[in-house]
Amino acid sequence: MPSPSPPPPPTEPTLPELRVLVAIAEHGSFTAAGSRLGLTQSAVSHTVRTCERKLGVVLFDRGRHGARPTEAGLRAVARARRILRLLETMRDETRGPGPAGLTGPLRIAAFRSAAAHLLPGPLARLRARHPGLTPEVRIVREIGRGTTGEVADGRADLAIATLDDSSAAMVSARLVTEPYSLVAPADHPDPRSLPLVDWAENCGSCTRDWWSRQDWIPPATIDAEDDSVVLSMVAQGLGMAIMPALSLASAPSTVTVTDLGEERPTRAVGYVTTPELAGSAAVRELIRELRSARTLPPAQGTSSAFQRECTTSPS
Repeated sequence: MPSPSPPPPPTEPTLPELRVLVAIAEHGSFTAAGSRLGLTQSAVSHTVRTCERKLGVVLFDRGRHGARPTEAGLRAVARARRILRLLETMRDETRGPGPAGLTGPLRIAAFRSAAAHLLPGPLARLRARHPGLTPEVRIVREIGRGTTGEVADGRADLAIATLDDSSAAMVSARLVTEPYSLVAPADHPDPRSLPLVDWAENCGSCTRDWWSRQDWIPPATIDAEDDSVVLSMVAQGLGMAIMPALSLASAPSTVTVTDLGEERPTRAVGYVTTPELAGSAAVRELIRELRSARTLPPAQGTSSAFQRECTTSPS
C-alpha cells in the first residue's frame, strides 16, 4: 500500500516566520534578529527568502548597514505584529479574567497633552479593578501618522489620537472636542501684536483652513519642541500662541487665555484601536473608563465662554 503523500508546504508565512520578520524590523539586521530569537544568521536569511517567495514581494533591503523593510515589508511587519499580538491575548480572552481580574500588558500610545490629562484617571481606576494589568504608555508626537500609526503598525493596542481621515480604517470614537484659544503673557495690552511661538504638532488638518484665513497671525519666530515649551516661552513674554485646550490645562497664572470667538477652530480627540483588538477585554475596559471621564480640564485665566466649550463631546 503506497505511503500517504506529505502535506503541501504552507503558502502563507507561519508564526515563527512572522516573529523573524518583526525581529528584523525592530533590531535592524539579520544577525541581531537571529541573536534575539536564538537563530543563526543563515536561518534568518532562509526564513526571509521563504516569506518573500510566499508573499511574492521583496520584504527587506539588505546592505552593509543592516536590513531595512521595503514599503511592502513595512506592511507585512505591521500585519505580523498585529497577528502576534492577537495570539498573545487569546489565552486570557478564552479563559476570561481570573480572581484577580485581567492580567498582562496593555500598550497605549498618546500625544503628550492627552497622556497628561486624559489617561491618568482612567488608568488609575482600571488598575484598581485589575491590579494584574500593566499599562505601557508611550508618548508619540502627533506628526505624520502619529499615534494612529502606532496602532496600525501593531506597536500599540489603543491610541489617544487626533481623529481625522487616517482613523477611518480603525475602530475609533471621539472623547472630547478641544477649542483653540489665544495665549499671551498676562495683562499684555495687545496680544495679537506679539510674534508667534509655535511647535510642529500644532496647526494640523483640523486647523489649517482657519489658520490660512487669519491675516493677523505672523509666521512663527520660535519653533519649540512641544506645547509645554511654548507655554514657558509665552509666559516669559517671548510671544503669543494659538493652542488647544488640553495643552492649556497646565497654563501658568503668568499667561492669559482668550476665546477666539464662535469661528475658532477645534480638534476632535478620541481613542483608536484595531478591529481585532476592539473586542479584547483589556481594551474594552480601558475604553469604558475613558468614556466615563471624557471632560476637558479647564485652563487658568479663561473666560466663561471658553470654559463652556471645555465639555464632554457627544458620542
